[in-house]
Amino acid sequence: MATDNLQGSLNLLVMKVLSRRAPMHGYAIMSAIQQASDDALRVEQGSLYPALHRMEEAGWIAADWMESETGKRVRGYTLTNDGRKELEAVEKRWVNVTSAVNRVLRVV
Repeated sequence: MATDNLQGSLNLLVMKVLSRRAPMHGYAIMSAIQQASDDALRVEQGSLYPALHRMEEAGWIAADWMESETGKRVRGYTLTNDGRKELEAVEKRWVNVTSAVNRVLRVV
């Protein structure tokens, strides 16, 4: 799936991944999304890192320096309490929208 198609759902996907496994660095987040979607969704660095920055500015995630599996110093991201609240709201909206789309697809 093209990255453009992920634009509206990227925050949701990142926050959901971080809600289950954190802290995680950017490459690990991209890999987790790709793996969980059975390679159907691929997030590019050019989309992920600006999204992480926006979510950090919004207070939904926090970043601290950590060591990666390879020993490299990287930024590790975690979901904040505000991020958990935002995830809950966004996930609820996503479920409502996808349910509505599925209803239309069945009728049309």
